[in-house]
Amino acid sequence: MPLIGMQLSSEINWELFDFIVAGILITVLILVVELIFRKIQSNKKRLWLVLLIWVELAVGIFESPFAGT
Repeated sequence: MPLIGMQLSSEINWELFDFIVAGILITVLILVVELIFRKIQSNKKRLWLVLLIWVELAVGIFESPFAGT
């Protein structure tokens, strides 16, 4: 998305380092989620976990630092 945005606007100015850091963050996130899903065998528990994380990041029902509250 930033690459497309850079083509459309001069306000978005990412350098190579920014893309590398974003790639590392996304890779770590995917690996952590994969590790957690390997530990949780039940599809129902996986769904609940994903929904709880999504709701927490969206509105902060648990008031964690991840929610930005």
